[in-house]
Amino acid sequence: MDLQRYLEKYILPRYAAFDKAHGIDHVRAVINRSLFYAGRYNADARMAYVVAAYHDLGLCESRENHHIVSGTILSRDFTLKKWFDEAQIEMMRQAVEDHRASAGHEPRNLYGKIVAEADRLIDPETVLRRTVLYGLQHYPQNGKEQHYIRFKQHLIRKYGIQGYLKLWLPDSGNEIGLAALRRLLGDEQALQSCFERIYNEECSC
Repeated sequence: MDLQRYLEKYILPRYAAFDKAHGIDHVRAVINRSLFYAGRYNADARMAYVVAAYHDLGLCESRENHHIVSGTILSRDFTLKKWFDEAQIEMMRQAVEDHRASAGHEPRNLYGKIVAEADRLIDPETVLRRTVLYGLQHYPQNGKEQHYIRFKQHLIRKYGIQGYLKLWLPDSGNEIGLAALRRLLGDEQALQSCFERIYNEECSC
């Protein structure tokens, strides 16, 4: 069995157990963007693929420490030794650990920057919908107004001018989406209108 078949058969299906915002569609999107960046920055496409495939597996235990758990899962998957040496596996573990936007430090290697950037997916519509979905999944007791308050606070804390999210690759395309999102955050009426539309769509599913 080659590497891609192994990941497709045994790793990616695990994402089906996670919420919509972190499901199989999400990991496939992160893989595709990681492979694109790997080509642009002359990185090993196989390593970029593996890092992307494992980056959120730690959600099986908790969201708070999922990046650390994901790195541990990767490093303890001895099947990967068929294709990679110890140094490469350690580099991929570090990359997975460093992908989280709130990590507070620059990723330690290029693969960490690649998966961090690929995981951003800063398309305003995608970001807004994922934020609504997370609230519905994790705070089902909240009313609509409470969901909006949490939604807005999270977006400002993460994507605002003083937000903790940082972009690590030049000209990744994410800077365009981030600028658009910040414009939206500066327009309360437009932001609330977007929230209302997405919230109503998701609640009617």
